[in-house]
Amino acid sequence: MKRLLLAAIVALSAATSPAHAVIRIDVTGGVVQPVPVAVPAFPATSEAATPAGSAGQLGEEIARVIAADLDRSGLFRPIDPRAFTTRVTPADVPSPQFASWRTVAAQALVTGYVQPNPDGSLLVACYVYDVFGEEEMGRTGFTARNPRDWRRTAHKCADFVYEKVTGEKGYFDSRIVYVSESGPKTNRIKRLAIMDQDGENHRFLTSGQSMALTPRFSPTQQQIAYLSYYQNKPRVFLYDLNSGRQEVIGDFPGMSFSPRFSPDGRSVLLSLSRGGNTDIFLMDLRTRQMRQLTNSPGIDTAPSFSPDGSKIVFESDRGGSQQLYVMNADGSNVQRISFDTRNPRSRYATPVWSPRGDYIAFTKLNDGKFRIGVMRPDGSGERVLTDAWQDEGPTWSPNGRVIVFFRTERYGRGGTGGGSRLWSVDLTGQNERPVPTPLDGSDPAWSPLLP
Repeated sequence: MKRLLLAAIVALSAATSPAHAVIRIDVTGGVVQPVPVAVPAFPATSEAATPAGSAGQLGEEIARVIAADLDRSGLFRPIDPRAFTTRVTPADVPSPQFASWRTVAAQALVTGYVQPNPDGSLLVACYVYDVFGEEEMGRTGFTARNPRDWRRTAHKCADFVYEKVTGEKGYFDSRIVYVSESGPKTNRIKRLAIMDQDGENHRFLTSGQSMALTPRFSPTQQQIAYLSYYQNKPRVFLYDLNSGRQEVIGDFPGMSFSPRFSPDGRSVLLSLSRGGNTDIFLMDLRTRQMRQLTNSPGIDTAPSFSPDGSKIVFESDRGGSQQLYVMNADGSNVQRISFDTRNPRSRYATPVWSPRGDYIAFTKLNDGKFRIGVMRPDGSGERVLTDAWQDEGPTWSPNGRVIVFFRTERYGRGGTGGGSRLWSVDLTGQNERPVPTPLDGSDPAWSPLLP
């Protein structure tokens, strides 16, 4: 199957002969000219009414969501539908008029149809084509048992297109949990909120009566671990998204914070403060048994497992300044990995291991600025991706190619400004975009792909 050819963003790897050359988009390189893609409205097989609107209306909305998903990735440039010279019918979907799409300079075509079913469900067919090669790159279908869930079918179709063109899994059918902030600087209300990765389907999870911080998704269940100051005491809670039920992980005598799940979801890493020292512990969620992993003077915190569960990255000031360290999962063989030889006073915090295992994202402080960066697990290949005044708290997309973080503005005279907002940036550092939230936001965590 041919891949879309775009000289500015592709890497060519030849097989045994030029005739077997494979074209792939390099999603880690700089993107100069995203792939022009046409996403026309998905026609309906019938104009039946559904609880979410008519099938024809849903087909238009589905196309808009797919185009918006692809556009945010930075790898695609959706063509304005007003330029289209043809309107797709259900019969056109499996046999597109390629000449019509070439006239609007589309290199890829994403199309499909919407079919209301007798049982009340909604079938959304999704096709992707190489326009100049006049070849189908793939087809699939998604069923929404409740038509009100049509947005998920659009995200799934966008994931399908992303994978067919790049060769890597997409990340659009996922959610982000974060801390929603409101109120004056001296009395901020911080509560948990959750939304789709594009900011839609937003809802609050906690009331804001108790401050909530550092939410983190379970990789295997619809659960969130987070820190809450309940009755002015910091405690780590588990929140079940299906039931809304919450429970305290443990009632520890000292301060507990920085929870993060193990890759199998059966354990939680967290920091506990005891006797003036802060160390990292691992709790088995079934038995509630604790195991201490670090025992060093100073503050060890913000632990994050590698995807295979064999190693843990964390931040510590054990060497006199805030730096990043990697250790085995049992706490052995601790090695410092953050070294800025140009600016030895640089500090590093909030490390998060990529789902792919190839990078660790972090917050870097130097020259009075907080920036988001990445490095390999051995500390090599450090790159800073952002350059604002205060960028913090990175979290990875499910495919390990995009990072969401929060950006805080400077306070102006009289205490104006200073709000925090969510932003995203890809691994090139070139595709930086705001993530919409109704209020200020901080401490984001990206979910795995939804089941």
